Amino acid sequence: MKTGRSLMNLAAELERQAAAKRDLIVPAKKMRGETTAAGQFRLVIDEAGGEARYPLCDFVCGQLAKKLEIPLTYFKRMRESYPELLDQNVNGWLRINSPDSYLVRTLDGHARAFLSTRYRRLDNFDLAKSIVPVLQQLPGARFESVELTARKLYIKVVSSKIQCEVAPGDVVQAGVIVSNSEIGCGTLRVEPLLFRLVCSNGLIVADRAMRKNHAGRNLVSDDEVLVYQDDTLEADDKAIFLKVRDLVQTAVSDVTFELISEKMRKTMGIKLVGNPVKAVELLANRYALNEGECAGVLRHLFGERELTGYSLVNAVTGYSQEVDDYDRATEFEELGGKLLALSAAEWRPIAEAA
Repeated sequence: MKTGRSLMNLAAELERQAAAKRDLIVPAKKMRGETTAAGQFRLVIDEAGGEARYPLCDFVCGQLAKKLEIPLTYFKRMRESYPELLDQNVNGWLRINSPDSYLVRTLDGHARAFLSTRYRRLDNFDLAKSIVPVLQQLPGARFESVELTARKLYIKVVSSKIQCEVAPGDVVQAGVIVSNSEIGCGTLRVEPLLFRLVCSNGLIVADRAMRKNHAGRNLVSDDEVLVYQDDTLEADDKAIFLKVRDLVQTAVSDVTFELISEKMRKTMGIKLVGNPVKAVELLANRYALNEGECAGVLRHLFGERELTGYSLVNAVTGYSQEVDDYDRATEFEELGGKLLALSAAEWRPIAEAA
């Protein structure tokens, strides 16, 4: 499992961001786009104290383009080659959408999300404050990896008290991952996790997961830019976080762990009798792995003692530790769980790839 930051560092950064971020409900007529000479696209918002300028990263540009129904490739082409045309496009569609309002999430003077006013905020600081004490009470709790990326919060906890051997000397432990995005990159999720001691691989099991969509009541400002207050959401937050608590306990229960461990054991009986290179290529095509990722998984597969479905699962999760980007590394841990959930019919073309 890829190493993140310390729990203390995570807490400090969550607290800093909670104090530094501002959420604005902005009528379309109160904002405009502006591209700088250096090619940086910014939102200019007419706030009560005057105009404020918020640079947009590529991700937020994508959200803005989608809301205004501007093809993203065309948006990027205009930004690079004809910035005046980009500004005309964005501002023209904002004028057409003038009755609409948008939620603009900002941090450290930058726009980090451009969302619908129906977007339901479930913020990382409040989530962590509620769920970390619950995670600490799990039997033999060990915070194996925690991270806060530009897109998501991840908390991965393993229980040293709930474990078994899937093969002689090959011990796996039960765990849970809680993840969340504040900027529209995904739902609040609670998922069981398996941790393999011999190689520190983590595997996320999505088929027994809880997902909470960020959807809520519509908040509209007709005339002024409003700072989004969330006092009225506290009761709803409490109910959601109580459900997260219950799902955390279920994720590391003996029943859940035994079900997942048995799926792991079954993959040992799947012999990769075909061409392993072709088997990994099938995975690459099905799960959108690039050439370097495909080569990395194959290298780990050839490092296994035998070629089985279990070896392929471990090759995928083992490679995740080499991936620089934490978000992408976690996706490989999720891919391991997807392989675990494949039926015998779905495994067959992989095992017999030629």
